[in-house]
Amino acid sequence: MKSECLNPLTNAQKEIENACKLLKVSDSAYQILKEPIRFLEVSIPVRMDDGTIRIFKGYRAQHNDAVGPTKGGIRFHQDVNIDEVKALSIWMSFKCSVVGIPFGGAKGGVIVDPNTLSKSELERLSRGYIREIYSIVGPDKDIPAPDVNTNEQIMAWMMDEYSKLSGKNSPGIITGKPIICGGSLGRTQATGYGVALMAYEATKYLNLDIKNCTVSIQGFGNVGSYSALNLHKLGAKIIAVSDSKGGIYKEGGIDINALIEYVKENGSVAGFDDAEQITNDKIFELEADIFVPAALENQITTDIARSIKTKIICEGANGPTTPEADKILYERGIFVVPDILANAGGVTVSYFEWVQNLDNYYWTLEEVEDRQRMIMIEAFKKVYETSNDYKVDMRTGAYITSLNRIYKAMEMRGWV
Repeated sequence: MKSECLNPLTNAQKEIENACKLLKVSDSAYQILKEPIRFLEVSIPVRMDDGTIRIFKGYRAQHNDAVGPTKGGIRFHQDVNIDEVKALSIWMSFKCSVVGIPFGGAKGGVIVDPNTLSKSELERLSRGYIREIYSIVGPDKDIPAPDVNTNEQIMAWMMDEYSKLSGKNSPGIITGKPIICGGSLGRTQATGYGVALMAYEATKYLNLDIKNCTVSIQGFGNVGSYSALNLHKLGAKIIAVSDSKGGIYKEGGIDINALIEYVKENGSVAGFDDAEQITNDKIFELEADIFVPAALENQITTDIARSIKTKIICEGANGPTTPEADKILYERGIFVVPDILANAGGVTVSYFEWVQNLDNYYWTLEEVEDRQRMIMIEAFKKVYETSNDYKVDMRTGAYITSLNRIYKAMEMRGWV
């Protein structure tokens, strides 16, 4: 029996190849799109608090800029690797185009466990990373953003360092900044808000009443918590939540506001006393109408796909489902809202932040959320129609929708 592929770059390339074949575009398009157009590896010297110098390895991948400047997050994690960064840059290209945003995809990362650094060491690393990639980023080149283990404070340091190097205030270099430094209202909750919107749209297409739906969520960081909060506001009942330290379950529904406060104080959902304690793996076994994977890649494997008990999977994380598992879910009739659509809210509002920075004119929260909702609902409709036209699952429909836009841009530029 063929083993399941867990390499994110290989999986991303398979998805592109499949979409290219279905759209019947030239092989040259696939050859261009299967790898980033640019990949930079850097060594970042950082003076530690004890006076020693430590070298950190960093990366920046820029996948494709046919549609516009590249865009993508920066993650600080001990497991960052080249294939992961390249794959994430590819997914970002398709994520931007599926919602019609004029960006290509990029991604960056530094191999580090930020929990082992002091605040001053973290600041020096953040500034050092931007210095090393300075020549290939900029408001009209490549616009970074926060990702795993990076936040608005780190974005502010990076924006400040770039501004020093360029000799002018440059808020448009980076998104996900604090409001006082040119950030956008609605950016922090944008990804989770979008996941909730897409899950809600899926219920409508499946003739389900969101107010009668139960939800389980894997991962309770920014994306998972705001997904839970917004689904709760829509009337859904959140019955289970897990994170890296454990999980909780309550048949009658978890008090999400109380859970968010608990996690702020304790750093995990584990131990929340108004619910039954469960193991991480148990989250996949529970019966729920909607399941939101909002943790890491490759969480839904073939074994889980065969046994998971849900009607809808709305992917808050990037690449949480393996290609082999995808096929099983489709055959079982489980409706999957793919990551490049479901979690595109973050890059959508990052685009809004960039526009506001360039115009030096800022929008209200209502304006931001209204524009995000309009863009994402229209994207869902387009992907759903495409998947029906080609008789494929929603993920393949999303890739065909995106590829069509990227290919047309490459064609008009004379690349293919």
